[in-house]
Amino acid sequence: MTLKKQSIIAILCAGVLFSCVPARKYEELKSKQTACFEENNTLKSQNQELEEKNKELFASTEKMRKEKEGMEHEIKVLEKSLDQMTKNYDNVNATYQLLLDKNNELLAGNKSATEQLMKQLQKTQEELQAQEDALRALEGTLQKKETTLNKLTEELHAREKRVNELESLISRQDSMVNALKNKVKEALLGFENNGLTIEQKNGKVYVSLDESLLFASGSYSVGERGIDALKKLAKVLEQNQEINVLVEGHTDNVPLKGSGDIKDNWDLSVKRATSVVKIITENSKTNPKRLTAAGRGEYFPLDLTNTPEGRKKNRRIEVILTPKLDELFELLETN
Repeated sequence: MTLKKQSIIAILCAGVLFSCVPARKYEELKSKQTACFEENNTLKSQNQELEEKNKELFASTEKMRKEKEGMEHEIKVLEKSLDQMTKNYDNVNATYQLLLDKNNELLAGNKSATEQLMKQLQKTQEELQAQEDALRALEGTLQKKETTLNKLTEELHAREKRVNELESLISRQDSMVNALKNKVKEALLGFENNGLTIEQKNGKVYVSLDESLLFASGSYSVGERGIDALKKLAKVLEQNQEINVLVEGHTDNVPLKGSGDIKDNWDLSVKRATSVVKIITENSKTNPKRLTAAGRGEYFPLDLTNTPEGRKKNRRIEVILTPKLDELFELLETN
């Protein structure tokens, strides 16, 4: 019997088998599918918001650092001006003292010379007063600049502390994801590269299981070898409670026209994801609240060649393991 005839018989059998499923159960599955999409979109939004806030925080810190450097340069200029003003003041004061001495010597002398000396003395006093006023103004400006610089320095230190905390938290998250990946690899050692691949990207661990490892063509019933792999994965999830689990079902782009609760590729992908979630919860103490089943249909292919080999790659289950980011979001909110 050819593969095509076997597929037609399997589809007819599936149609007969599932035509008895109540419409209410089908609607519930549709509702779960919608909830999965919404939760997936929320996770994407949270991830994008996290990246944007992180960029804003680094940009703000760099801006404050440049402002601090500019302020420090301006204070150095003011300090040089203050030093020069102080020297000028000392010179004028010495001149004033000399003229005062000369004036005392000439008080009994020529009246016109005395008047000229008095005018010069008065002018010198006015210059001295102007120098003192300028000196006080410069000291006041310098004090304000130093106060502003101290405030800016404190803010910069606070920002740097938050950046360091954020980097430390991200590093811990990366370490946790890497450790989780190694645990999954160790648990599924006999399955990797035999219908199963494990990859770490975007701060998550992706466990991809080929259709051939889990299901018969057009079916959502998991075979014994697939159940064995999922049981081992379930034990890893049970031991890592701070991990959220998204199970995605993917199909190829060959139209599926069935009946009952499997009418198209959407339905098949949802049912397959749900089957995997049930096996995980039934064979471990993993909290069901951490698990999400999602059907992606044919719309997220790995291979776009549309060849038999490419379509085979696209028929898969992806188990996406994501660390909880509550602590990271709390830190960002305080900023």
